[in-house]
Amino acid sequence: MAKRKKDNEDQPDENQGNADDSADNFGLPDIEYKPLDRDAEAPQNVSTEPVTEQPESPQGRLTNEETTYTYEDDEPRSNAPLIISLIIGVVILVGGFLVYKYWYVPKGEKEKQERLAREAEEKRKADEALAKQKEEEERQRLKADSIANAKPAEGAIETLSERTRRYYVVVTSNIDDDLMMDYAKKLSAKGVSSKIIPPFGSVKFFRLAIADFDTFSAAQSSADASKAEYGSALWVIRY
Repeated sequence: MAKRKKDNEDQPDENQGNADDSADNFGLPDIEYKPLDRDAEAPQNVSTEPVTEQPESPQGRLTNEETTYTYEDDEPRSNAPLIISLIIGVVILVGGFLVYKYWYVPKGEKEKQERLAREAEEKRKADEALAKQKEEEERQRLKADSIANAKPAEGAIETLSERTRRYYVVVTSNIDDDLMMDYAKKLSAKGVSSKIIPPFGSVKFFRLAIADFDTFSAAQSSADASKAEYGSALWVIRY
């Protein structure tokens, strides 16, 4: 009896191992398995061409099995640009109004006032010029009337005693000095001054001159102008 008990002690406790395995498997049967050989089971006809990825559309992503679209919520847009634009527009309008009111309108009013002032000054000057012209015309008229109504002053009678080397406009000549004096007095009564030139050289006549000049041309011009009043018998001599 003692020997059997020893043999039983020497044998491995298989039941104990089985009991431990049963405890690990929770009482389920054992399943044999082995690792898969990926190289052996890989398909032989595998394409080595690169797979081109299809571009993603804005609405969604395209897959091999089906096309799915994903939509993203639109982000709320900012109103800042619109508000800034409105503010700039308001500032421009206000600035334009202020420029028009405080610069353009006063400038136009100032130019208008200056224009009216210039026109008034021009009118005043024109009125003054017209008044002066009328005053001068009236003065000339009164002067002409006074000359016409006034008694002419007597002209001077002068008898030359020596030669002067001047040119004289002669209206008449006479051998008698008394007759010459009578004619000179008639001219004097009309306000015409005259000079009696005594005989000189081979001429024995007295001559009566009404003007004298430094040059012959001036004396001749005076003689031509006086022919309408004294007749065409005027001539020029040098004494």
